[in-house]
Amino acid sequence: MEQWQDQGIVLAARRYAENGAIVSVLTEQYGRRAGFLHGAYSSRNRGAIEIGNTVDIEWKARTDENLGTFKFELQKCGAAGFLSDPLKLAALQSACALCDQSLPEREGHPGLYRGFVALLETFREDIWAAAYVIWEIALLKELGFSLDLTRCAAGGDSRTLAYVSPKTGRAVCYAAGEAYKSRLLDLPSFLKPNGGPAEEEDIITGLKLTGYFLEHWAFAHHNHGIPEARRRLHLRFAERSEKTEHLPPLKDAG
Repeated sequence: MEQWQDQGIVLAARRYAENGAIVSVLTEQYGRRAGFLHGAYSSRNRGAIEIGNTVDIEWKARTDENLGTFKFELQKCGAAGFLSDPLKLAALQSACALCDQSLPEREGHPGLYRGFVALLETFREDIWAAAYVIWEIALLKELGFSLDLTRCAAGGDSRTLAYVSPKTGRAVCYAAGEAYKSRLLDLPSFLKPNGGPAEEEDIITGLKLTGYFLEHWAFAHHNHGIPEARRRLHLRFAERSEKTEHLPPLKDAG
């Protein structure tokens, strides 16, 4: 009999049999793992299998190659505190879907797990959207697709980085890239070495940047491409920005 215990984040739950589910989790020590949870939709387990939840896990199987069974103990609700915020919920769904569909099973990713835990904490703060884009860059690196946004690929001034090459994932300064900007991706200010504010348009630019590399690098050979939850997140931000632009100006008091 094989077994282990760890803490993990629920990534997905798919109903299986009458009252069970195949649950996918990202664990600190064992990476992404799947298992069968008996009574998944019982009063005891139903709340635990919500995506983004942190759970204590016990896994057992006859051999390590088997699917195995889970037992969960809920530690923290991932969406607690922002159930009424569709953008944060969309980001949580996107992060879970990206991990569930991109990470090889049974391959350790302790750094990514800790980064996911930190991302969940930032949902309580104003910087959460910028943190999410940075988390996607970390995910790309974990998958073997590193972006270099610290210096100009053409040897130009790294203080004026403005673009990113879609071919190499390397930053390009304004002077070197201006003539080719139609072929390059924009680099938002908050991802530049000298930092900068993360306004809503910058977040959209950041999502477009990471989304390109997720789609063309990380998910290029996946049957269904980039997860639909990730597409919805980008769309929600774009729609909100468009609505904000068309809001009537506030009238002066008095």
